[in-house]
Amino acid sequence: MERTVTAIPSGARGTARSATDGPHPHHDNSHPLRVAIIGGGPGGLYAAALLKRLDPSRDITVWERNAPDDTFGFGVVLSDETLGGIEHADPQVYEALQRDFIRWDDIDITHRNTRHTSGGHGFAALGRKRLLEILHTRCRDLGVALRFHTEAPKDLTQTHDLVIASDGIHSTTRETYADVFRPQVTAHHCRYIWLAADFPFDSFRFDIAETEHGVMQLHGYPYAPDASTVIIEMREEVWQRAGFDELDETESIERCGKIFAEALGGRPLRSNNSAWTTFRTVVNDRWSHGNLVLLGDAAHTAHFSIGSGTKLAVEDALALAACLEERDSLEEALAAYEAERRPVVASTQRAARASLEWFENLGLYLDQPPRQFAFNLLTRSRRVTHDNLRLRDPDFTEAVEREFGCPPGTPPMFTPFRLRGLTLRNRVVVSPMDMYSAVDGVPGDFHLVHLGARALGGAGLVMTEMVCVSEEGRITPGCAGLYTGRQAEAWRRITDFVHDRAPGTAIGVQLGHSGRKGSTKLMWEGMDEPLDEGNWPLVAASALPYKPYSQTPRALTRAQLTDIREQFTAAACRAARAGFDLLELHCAHGYLLSGFLSPLTNRRTDAYGGSPEKRLRFPLEVFDAVRNVWPGERPLTVRISATDWAEGGTTAEDAVEIARAFAAHGADAIDVSTGQVVADERPEFGRSYQTPFADRIRRATGVPVIAVGAISSWDDVNSLILAGRTDLCALARPHLYDPHWTLHAAAEQGYTGPGVAWPAPYRAGSRRPQTGRTDAPKPRLSI
Repeated sequence: MERTVTAIPSGARGTARSATDGPHPHHDNSHPLRVAIIGGGPGGLYAAALLKRLDPSRDITVWERNAPDDTFGFGVVLSDETLGGIEHADPQVYEALQRDFIRWDDIDITHRNTRHTSGGHGFAALGRKRLLEILHTRCRDLGVALRFHTEAPKDLTQTHDLVIASDGIHSTTRETYADVFRPQVTAHHCRYIWLAADFPFDSFRFDIAETEHGVMQLHGYPYAPDASTVIIEMREEVWQRAGFDELDETESIERCGKIFAEALGGRPLRSNNSAWTTFRTVVNDRWSHGNLVLLGDAAHTAHFSIGSGTKLAVEDALALAACLEERDSLEEALAAYEAERRPVVASTQRAARASLEWFENLGLYLDQPPRQFAFNLLTRSRRVTHDNLRLRDPDFTEAVEREFGCPPGTPPMFTPFRLRGLTLRNRVVVSPMDMYSAVDGVPGDFHLVHLGARALGGAGLVMTEMVCVSEEGRITPGCAGLYTGRQAEAWRRITDFVHDRAPGTAIGVQLGHSGRKGSTKLMWEGMDEPLDEGNWPLVAASALPYKPYSQTPRALTRAQLTDIREQFTAAACRAARAGFDLLELHCAHGYLLSGFLSPLTNRRTDAYGGSPEKRLRFPLEVFDAVRNVWPGERPLTVRISATDWAEGGTTAEDAVEIARAFAAHGADAIDVSTGQVVADERPEFGRSYQTPFADRIRRATGVPVIAVGAISSWDDVNSLILAGRTDLCALARPHLYDPHWTLHAAAEQGYTGPGVAWPAPYRAGSRRPQTGRTDAPKPRLSI
């Protein structure tokens, strides 16, 4: 839960209190009297003011090595949410901020000499120096000691009850206790410089410049009646090619002014000891140690493109002050502070990382139509979506939809998509999900009901689980197969039902071989755990067990490679006779073909191992063999793991080349998943966290893609499709929760067109009353 006010919930301790109450009646270990704050930025100053206001008897000192008005950057953007917390906690600070805020609603995006404006967003900004002045005044009025030009003493943890380290991204405190906090600092691929212009933009501006050296971008917004922040950003290699590495500060800002002369109206830029730098994302395993706690950029950073640095620091201060009031000991208070803030920060950092990477890869999107490009930019962080943009600015969103080809009233997800001779009526795919419910590889009544229900649920394409090409290629004893005629007949029963009872829905089969991840228990008995008895021998690219206690597979011989290729082609022939509309080759998640692709699982020294081209050889041989027997009018797709989430494994760049190779051999689409290749992976989970990999492959290769991974809402599907980041969206868990997910998505959006069809017996359920939409408040945008 994110705290935006410092009100203390009733019953949290003996008497509920808030930041607006007077002194605390007693002081125990949770209410430190001597407080030292290292760093005089907004977060540290606001923490000092809050704690002093809560208890005027506290002795609070802020140490700042720089002068009072030394600051990096010019303007600060704060959200209404953050301002609400400030208003409740300290109305005097809020009122002072209100007097200086510049407010505006529009975002302007200029791309290839075309400007598009999206309105209804609502921003508030002021000068960073003015923010510091307000906080300095408030601290002095409350009796906080401010010591500028002064390094913090080394022994503060010994002489004070609480030490708050708010000393920024280059935190000396954090580095001093690096063995405790265990920071990870990640440098990124762009250089940027923070500048200002002596005139106010009338919007939040994003201007794109395509130069002979590469693409550059301007981020700008007003922060005073006569001034704007201007940030110039570009990839490192563009920065070097343009010669910025050889220019001094004056020469750099003059060059930037010329490149973005149109956006600036020919007016000059100015600096404040500005320097080109690389953004660094800071993450810490811990935020506190004894009576020392990290706050703001010392604990975490979020890329400036979503404007959250100062916001996070101020909200940290709000939460820390409240937790110190709520808890009975300092240890509990600091633990509660971290527990409350860490999920909020992690979510913000995921959004910031998505935004940062979008700008790093800006060159991939330059050929998009300008209005779609603008929509893509606005939704880049995945926090801003199609639906809330439609609420803010319906005219802009409808214009993007028209250019995309949406008929009036048709959400993007309900537009058709063609793969070879198959036209899908909408962009929703029921993702392959292993059910582990077959007997001797034969799908039964469970599969008929499971797949049949989801076909009736309206998706454009329903995929089977991974169907194994041999008995030895099963993951578990419950896996379905296509290695016997009896199995093919059972699948024909299911495809006939889908075609007869859910006309317009296609059904696809995913073929695969378990490789080293076979002979394991059913998922609910212990996923990836070896069978207690009845094991069968495993084969793989190399003799490497999946887990230390897993069965060790045999490395495949040349003769065995031929046998497995023939097993795939035989299964594909059975799949064609069984009536499947599409076939997908499973080359992901550490199964047999995936094991050849990853350098972590392929240690071969023959023609099938070593270089990326050699590691691709066997999967491509299987693909070619399957394509040769699979009907020419039916599409053939490939699922890959676009990263192993492990050092030394497949990278996003490798994934592009893997996708390019399969596309060159005739793959009609790439189903882009990630991970599950090695057991010690470290995935970066989050909302639609795998979609950037699909986006990158689509833009770099031009091959259609299927995006998967924590896509849970129809709003996400619409956003991804309309932004051009994917062609199809595959959803798994949402379809387990709701087999009729697509039908319900249509009803909730009031859509009744040809992109979805309710089965005749279900049509009465399609008339769902629409509530809670017309009077919904417009959400605020966090860029």
